[in-house]
Amino acid sequence: MADNKEQSVCVRVWFLLGKSAAETVLMLQEAFKEEAQSMTQVCEWYSYFKGGEMSCEDQPSSGRTSTCPKNGNLENVRNTINADRRRTIDEISEINGLSWNSCQRMLTEDLNMKRVSAKFVPRLLTDDQKQSFEC
Repeated sequence: MADNKEQSVCVRVWFLLGKSAAETVLMLQEAFKEEAQSMTQVCEWYSYFKGGEMSCEDQPSSGRTSTCPKNGNLENVRNTINADRRRTIDEISEINGLSWNSCQRMLTEDLNMKRVSAKFVPRLLTDDQKQSFEC
């Protein structure tokens, strides 16, 4: 598999040689076959280079920040729930700076909780799960 950085270096070289984006796409398709960057990607690189930036490193993507449990968010949500089990998902998401969907997913999937009234409680275990915890 061709490295995107390798292709971006090729795009920069062809940009500096005065080739058009269409010519660059054709050369990339000839050199990298199915793994070649699309016309959209090449045009993005061209506009980036025209703006004076000549780095071939991928730029950080814009958009929402990651709210995955790896960032310690899961522990923060758990502490918020343990402090006051009467909190709603709206309150938890506001306190922790997370989206409502992220909080709901962490509570139901990661922390294995379900909503009962306005409280979050651990889900009931099935008989099979109970037996696995017994000594």
